Amino acid sequence: MAGKNQDHIEFAGDYNLNHVFLHDHMGDMTDIKKMMVELNIYESIYKNALTGSIVVADAQNLISKLEINGTERISFKLTTPGAMDKRSMIDASVDTGHPFHVYKITDRRQLKPGTLIYTLHFASREFMRNLRTKVSQAYTGRYDTTVLKILMDNNYLDTKKEMSFEPTGNADKVVIPNMRPFDAINMIAKKALPEKSDGVGYYFYETTRGLYFRSWENMVSVRGSYDRPIKQDFYYMPMNVDDLSIKDKINHDYKSVESYRFLNNFHDVAANTLQGTYGHKVISHNLFDKSYKETSYNYHNEYANTVHTEVANEKSTRERYAVSGSNVDEDDKNLSQYNESRVSLQSTTQFLHDTAAGGYGLDVRQDGPKLAEEISQRSQVINGTALHMVVKGQSYLEPGDLIKFNLLSVDEKNPDGKQDPQYSGKYVITKIRHQINDKKYTMAIEAAKDSTKRGFTTNDFKVEKNRNNPKYRNTYLKEEPDTPNRHG
Repeated sequence: MAGKNQDHIEFAGDYNLNHVFLHDHMGDMTDIKKMMVELNIYESIYKNALTGSIVVADAQNLISKLEINGTERISFKLTTPGAMDKRSMIDASVDTGHPFHVYKITDRRQLKPGTLIYTLHFASREFMRNLRTKVSQAYTGRYDTTVLKILMDNNYLDTKKEMSFEPTGNADKVVIPNMRPFDAINMIAKKALPEKSDGVGYYFYETTRGLYFRSWENMVSVRGSYDRPIKQDFYYMPMNVDDLSIKDKINHDYKSVESYRFLNNFHDVAANTLQGTYGHKVISHNLFDKSYKETSYNYHNEYANTVHTEVANEKSTRERYAVSGSNVDEDDKNLSQYNESRVSLQSTTQFLHDTAAGGYGLDVRQDGPKLAEEISQRSQVINGTALHMVVKGQSYLEPGDLIKFNLLSVDEKNPDGKQDPQYSGKYVITKIRHQINDKKYTMAIEAAKDSTKRGFTTNDFKVEKNRNNPKYRNTYLKEEPDTPNRHG
């Protein structure tokens, strides 16, 4: 906001946004901030590129005068007052940042006589480069190195942004056959193994800070061994709190959650069973020596081998499963022991590139176990506990950050304010929608966790056997009429 102290926060949700420039295809620049109704920026660990939109109320017919056609650029710099370092701002300026590229115009209509309203949709330069180029090349070496080469190659994405990557522990020759750069990197991401932890699979995504190629374990821990510091504490607080009792109201409001809801939770046992989250059998067929191998994945047995949102450095307390390990049926098995819940057939071979390695650059016998681990670990995130909340805008937060959600147990007999044992605790931000209008800056955040704060109690309880015997009922005999009345 022009004319104000850029370092002074007047209220939670305050922001600095001096200009929003529209650069047309002729090179002319126009400030459309006063015409802006709403600015949205979308980022997610599940998306390879940044996208956004800006709603414009146009009383000057700029859409015709500037010949807006979807090839423009948009530049601006958005910050939370006081957060002025480079990694705490959304810098899409021409001088120090990376402007967005407009790619379409929608919802054009007349708001009132003399005023048009329409939406300009924009995305990062990498989004557009991905649509315009293809990768046809072979690479040899560590997977993270291959990804960096694709990102920086001026024939492909040619990125100028900061690239944050986690070193991989595996390497192989990769042949990319005429694929879009994002598709090629996503293919590599599925095979990438972290150097410092036992996870399988990486996330490739873009935030307002730059590009990331990293594992889930890297989001929740440091080098797979130490708890990662949380970026922000959030609290869902009663609305009737007396403002006079709050010493630092601005900080209090930044930590306050305006509203929240759970999009899904890990207790959808049916969906996770089908996905192979708990039990999974993989049959690997080695095309080289015509052999095959069966591998079974067990969620409860494998859980402690990787790090999770709640605990990273205390192996003795890692067993904070998202579902209980108790028996679930009369045959005395838990969920993980039904390994045929999902069965996958995988073709693999060694000596594909004159080495004995398989698809992960490891011994070919590892292909089956790694496939099952990758599917389960990704499902634990995607189909795990997903939280949606609305908070005041904080430009220094981004997807991949670790936060804490403090949720009190909903219990009238909870005078001490105890935390919910399953749904409070640490979450990883997976999506952010930045929403800016002329009054305030808010964020809609989605966050995920793949574990519980306290874990479930384990015991030797067994499901009692049903003593009833099955019965048979012949419908022909039961439906025999007293007086025959045959058709035909």
